[in-house]
Amino acid sequence: SIKTQAVYLSQFQLIPYDRVRDHFADQLLIPLSAGTIHNFNRKAFDQLDEFDRWVKYQLTHSALLHVDETGININGKRHWLHCASNLEYTYYYPHERRGTEAMDEIDILPQFIGVLCHDHWKPYYTYLFCLHSLCNAHHLRELQRAWEQDGQTWAKAMRQYLLELNEAVNKAQGKLNPDEARRWHARYRRIVKKAQTECPPPTDNRRKGTRGRLKRSKSRNLLERLINYEEDVLRFMSDPMVPFTNNQGENDIRMTKVQQKISGCFRSMDGALISCRIRSYLSTCRKNGLSATEALNMLFDGQTPLFMTDNSQPAPLAA
Repeated sequence: SIKTQAVYLSQFQLIPYDRVRDHFADQLLIPLSAGTIHNFNRKAFDQLDEFDRWVKYQLTHSALLHVDETGININGKRHWLHCASNLEYTYYYPHERRGTEAMDEIDILPQFIGVLCHDHWKPYYTYLFCLHSLCNAHHLRELQRAWEQDGQTWAKAMRQYLLELNEAVNKAQGKLNPDEARRWHARYRRIVKKAQTECPPPTDNRRKGTRGRLKRSKSRNLLERLINYEEDVLRFMSDPMVPFTNNQGENDIRMTKVQQKISGCFRSMDGALISCRIRSYLSTCRKNGLSATEALNMLFDGQTPLFMTDNSQPAPLAA
């Protein structure tokens, strides 16, 4: 019970070790050192080794996967927290890198063949065995900026188009019939065709022999993305499984930003790894109807949650 409460407070409620220690001393008259609390978290981490492999396998073989990454501070240095998740599972992993080096080490995306939802971070497109779906919440924000700050009328039209299309897809219960889909695709292309006139590519006035890609405005970069990745922008229109946004991934990673605001940073990579594995477990359990307290009680009792096994009774969880 003490282990469960200590890990619950420090990892689920994100309370710093010293304050957890004060809670036990003041409220329960139980003296615990910060080192003891760390040892409880380390024990939970070690006992979740089997879960770590299991959840990565489940995500790798899922039909739909949301991915996101956010900057974190580990001992004063910039690192990245990577998150892969869906409605049933969550996996967090800290790494020094943001791109494919980290994603390959995590070893979920290299084998993934489903639909990958993301915000167009280019390294995701290095994984060619899966389909891609772009977050339209990001597009709505960028289109709003292009209209309000750059005066791009096509951006206003495209934003309205996406909102209307999302409403139509919802009314059709996730999938438009082929004739409706063709009409929506045709309207999309009419908007981007007009946009080419309003927001043309930059003119090359450089000296002869100068290399490199010409700098684009933010509005032009957005337009080129909408042109080049039309199928990925509109995938939600034809596949009921695919959502309009990547909000699932963003929601799953949000609590890490809260942790950084409370604690400022992780003191070590070891601490970040411990936190990420425990929070992966707690998030996955909550998605499968198991509270954080129940999940931790089962963990320290050496039991596996029923959703992880086909057996009717909990099985021992390997240490």
